[in-house]
Amino acid sequence: MTPMHLRNAPRWQTPLLLLLMAWALLAGLGMREPMPADEPRFVLAARTMVETGQWLFPHRGIELYAEKPPVFMWLQAASYLVVRDWQVAFLLPSLLAALLTLWLSGDLARRLWGRHAVPYAVFGLFVCLQFALQAKRAQIDMVLVGMTTLSLWALLRYLLEKPSPWLLALGTFAAGLGTVTKGVGFLPLLVFIPWLWVRLKSRQALPPHRGLHALAGLAGFIAGAGVWLVPMLSVALTSADPALHAYAREMLFKQTGTRYANAWHHVKPAWYYLQTMLTLWLPGVLLAPWLLPAWWRRVKRVDARHALLLGWALLVLVFFSASPGKREVYIFPMLPALAVVAAPLLPGLLRRRAVRATLWAYMAVLVVVAGALGAWLLAAPPERLQSLVEGRGMDMDTVVQLGRWLVGFAMVATVAMFAIARATRHRVGVALVTVTAALWTAYGMGFMPALSPDSSAQALMQRVGQRIGPDAELAMLGWREQHLLQADRPVTDFGFKQPWVDQWQHAHAWLLEAPERRWLFLRKEAIGPCLDPAKVVDIGASNRRAWILAPGDAWRAGCDVPADWSADVSED
Repeated sequence: MTPMHLRNAPRWQTPLLLLLMAWALLAGLGMREPMPADEPRFVLAARTMVETGQWLFPHRGIELYAEKPPVFMWLQAASYLVVRDWQVAFLLPSLLAALLTLWLSGDLARRLWGRHAVPYAVFGLFVCLQFALQAKRAQIDMVLVGMTTLSLWALLRYLLEKPSPWLLALGTFAAGLGTVTKGVGFLPLLVFIPWLWVRLKSRQALPPHRGLHALAGLAGFIAGAGVWLVPMLSVALTSADPALHAYAREMLFKQTGTRYANAWHHVKPAWYYLQTMLTLWLPGVLLAPWLLPAWWRRVKRVDARHALLLGWALLVLVFFSASPGKREVYIFPMLPALAVVAAPLLPGLLRRRAVRATLWAYMAVLVVVAGALGAWLLAAPPERLQSLVEGRGMDMDTVVQLGRWLVGFAMVATVAMFAIARATRHRVGVALVTVTAALWTAYGMGFMPALSPDSSAQALMQRVGQRIGPDAELAMLGWREQHLLQADRPVTDFGFKQPWVDQWQHAHAWLLEAPERRWLFLRKEAIGPCLDPAKVVDIGASNRRAWILAPGDAWRAGCDVPADWSADVSED
């Protein structure tokens, strides 16, 4: 969103808002460590690629990591080779993908609706909470959305503007590359379904296309997917290593078709994505009562631009709703398309008093909730905050930092809202961009750096290093990726998914080789039957788990772990 009266607005206003938006996305870059969920395992795999030179098959410790293709990890590793700083490099792919997505959304809006729609598409996407949240996280999804938006940009240009086989090839190439980044990268190809509907309803609404162009589209998809699939399969299928065969089967079947049709985690009801849209798509979702009827009228008129964008978004929603496994990030690729298709309607909507009142109310609630929460964190007695910090390794200084940043955001946002409202009550879009930029600046420079030492396990692993001394050797059992990533020395591990009894047997042999200088790091619940509890060291809590250190002499002489023993612990 942007100022309502573009013609009467100062010429510097939109460039200033663009700078504010870019600042908010950049804020905090290099100020925190990788934090769960997902970030530590991707950075660990990327760091291993840089250290070992093995880029084709990502690793998590000694095991192959077969849950995601390596393309995102390639981007992180390549970023590190450029900037030589993991704190910056691990977030760069998401940041660059976010900037690309914003540019593509603005350019597509210009081509479909005219130049006046560009700022509405760009700022409309930026102010939705999920966009900046993913832009400032090192998860695959922002990069995936960059690829799906690029694919949709090229395919829509091909279908609506210029039937060039090069555009079709670019669109399918981006879809193929997205597929080997995260399995659902092929989703932009679904746009051909509403295109067929438009052709059936009104052939004059579309430019002519040639059937031979399908060969260019097929070649583009094969080239994109082949970036990883071809070298991976050529090595795996010609290797005698059963681990590589298992890796290929896991990636091609279990993590694709099986994960979609018979998900084993994140199982949610069919209506789950409604709550995602009602929360993470704020404040854009608040305009649904006005947008939905307007969109429906245009689809009924067989407006190809609306039909293709909205039809594609609906198909994506149906696709993910049909799977039992659901996460809020799955429908994220829809958001740029919806921002583009909303862009031509926003100037008119922002003239409506009810729309402006709704958006002002959203900002007021956001500011009041943040300020009240911050004030409570600063004023509440320590015993009231104990449940908040217990098990996370947090201390009261972290709580105070969070409180100060929340109050600071609330104060800055309030001043900005009053200043803009006094200038003109119609410029709710300017206030919305400003308040959103303040929120993500506080998030990047305040909230996340405050949480980082504890959530990333950096503080815990520093305590581990200090306790065992610089000359000791360390092994891990029942570890999480952040522990291996934050360790201050080379670490021995016995697998991530191996059965507990097998890990304990390897740990036993490893400890006995040099008990005087070797230590075992593990979850407190997984202490096992052969460790003397009197000799283990409680090293602290992190990520809602208690952790201990066991010196080599803590193993009871003559004790063997029973073959049927398993630690009674739950997964993170």
